[in-house]
Amino acid sequence: MTQHDSHARTALVVFAHHRTDSLTAHTARRAAARLEAAGYRIDLLDLHAEGFDPRMNVSDEPDWADREKVYSDETQAHMQRILDADVVVAVFPVYWQSVPALLKGWIDRVWNYGFAYGRSKARLAGKRMLWLGLAGATADDPIVEQMHTVLETSLSEGIAYYCGISQSTVGLLTDAEDRPQRVDAEGNLTVGEAVAGVEREAQYADFDRRAGEFVDRFAAGELVAA
Repeated sequence: MTQHDSHARTALVVFAHHRTDSLTAHTARRAAARLEAAGYRIDLLDLHAEGFDPRMNVSDEPDWADREKVYSDETQAHMQRILDADVVVAVFPVYWQSVPALLKGWIDRVWNYGFAYGRSKARLAGKRMLWLGLAGATADDPIVEQMHTVLETSLSEGIAYYCGISQSTVGLLTDAEDRPQRVDAEGNLTVGEAVAGVEREAQYADFDRRAGEFVDRFAAGELVAA
């Protein structure tokens, strides 16, 4: 956690990937740096490095008869990190047009009944959220529009707004793979030649630029859900 002026706004940047050298981790670190430059105090949550267990357990299972249930110490600590944040930015690879199990389990266990939802006055009201999803699809692949719609529906509408978050949007970052992939008209997956050298460096630079634009616009309050 980066220390800043105690009066600064706080950004919780949470990312879900098992490798610290992944493009996901790189994008999360750059997002944190840009938010810090915009005046936010940063809480960087690496779910894998911190050993978060995404599996539901008895301690964290909702009790529909008791919204005041005291959850596990681990889950309560994560709840506090969310409460302490003014904005939340989730960075993740897109798996099957959704989030990976690690991030989904964090939502299942932490965004729980009595905390994130189930109250007439939402505890997360007023917070803003950005979901940055890294997709292997190319920008011109017709599936991208559908993927964005699916993610907005499940993440912004199904989770964020349901929990009272005032603004939530998905930033879909295409071309995350060095080999372009798409499904042809017959339903076959085609994988192109690997991009390397100067061309790959240019692709990374463009990826960083697009990711940075999403974060900067979010920090400035310019993003709205599609």
